[in-house]
Amino acid sequence: MYNPYHCFFSLYDLHRGGLYPKHVVSAALEVAETRDQFCTSFSTRLSAPGHDRDDVSILVSQRLFKEVPTTPLDMVIDYFYNDYEDAEPPRVTSLKNTLPRYEFLDFGDQTYFLADSRGFESILVYIAKQFLSHKHEVIRDQRLKLNKVVREINYSKSGVQVKTEDGSVYQAKYVIVSVSVGVLQSDLIVFKPHLPQWKTQAIYEFDMAVYTKIFLRFPYKFWPSGPETEFFLYAHEKRGYYPIWQHLETEMPGSNILFVTVTDEEAKRIEQQPDIKIQEEIMDVLKKMFGNDIPEPEEILIPRWWSNRFFKGSFSNWPIGYSQRRHMQLKEPVGRIYFSGEHTYSRYLGYADAAYFAGIETANHLIKCIKHEKYCNGYDRHSTIDRLHNEDPYDPDA
Repeated sequence: MYNPYHCFFSLYDLHRGGLYPKHVVSAALEVAETRDQFCTSFSTRLSAPGHDRDDVSILVSQRLFKEVPTTPLDMVIDYFYNDYEDAEPPRVTSLKNTLPRYEFLDFGDQTYFLADSRGFESILVYIAKQFLSHKHEVIRDQRLKLNKVVREINYSKSGVQVKTEDGSVYQAKYVIVSVSVGVLQSDLIVFKPHLPQWKTQAIYEFDMAVYTKIFLRFPYKFWPSGPETEFFLYAHEKRGYYPIWQHLETEMPGSNILFVTVTDEEAKRIEQQPDIKIQEEIMDVLKKMFGNDIPEPEEILIPRWWSNRFFKGSFSNWPIGYSQRRHMQLKEPVGRIYFSGEHTYSRYLGYADAAYFAGIETANHLIKCIKHEKYCNGYDRHSTIDRLHNEDPYDPDA
């Protein structure tokens, strides 16, 4: 397997300060790359047709390789290979359903960072223009309801009723629910009647990971920039402590912006603190890397994905022991309620394109159902899942 991280990065040592020697980093990178190749190969063998075996975590495959990261240097490089992609550590992440990483295999191994002042919204508008009325790049279709918080979904064999926080009520023959799996795990939306046990089990067993990028704008640049200097890695004895840094000088020259990526429990810890405390921790790390004579940031942006009731995390991650069968239940319709979202599209799990492809897939399934009832496969509607959950010990109707 190729190395998806071609870009050069600098590695800073917590205790001695400054950079690790290049030969030390090169040796650690070589071990990490060989270990990743072994894990990917082992995953392929576990999933080989006719030889399908039980899943293991990525950490278990590292143990089989006899090279488990333990030093701050090895841990931050391993973090770059795994946590930085999955937002959760190797000990909880499924090997079979994570490696190989099809996002890289199918779309290339470059790191794409889009610096477009129109923002991500421009992509959504482009897609929406294909089926919603619009004018001057603004969607004006009255069917699109914004600032409506869905709190209750009532469903029966004849239709679906959706109630929002402001008291509005909408009737439909079918609905597609595409909120995050984190929101499904919360109490934001109440389903009446309750979703069947096989469905709730599939929802609750999946992971909603937390992946946070904290942006800082400084009065001037004090870090190296130019070709092959995009990443700075900070080696700390606590895995995931402000580990991955990037600058935007290549994409946005003169922006003087740095951002740091934190994940999982560390991201949750950080976002529960006030901004000033987070800034103090960040500046302490930056001073260890670049010295004390650096300026304070002029602005800081701290997303709080985990605390936000409309997200409850950043994207999903496939946990160890979660079967393909269970994942099929995760995206299976329940009556006239269809489910979609990046968490239902396993090939590109966690990426925006997974949400895009999942939406197309779910819409096509629903269209087939509307045209021909024999294709409706929701719970109690000719469901293929009936045969599965009849064997399911969690299913109360089995």
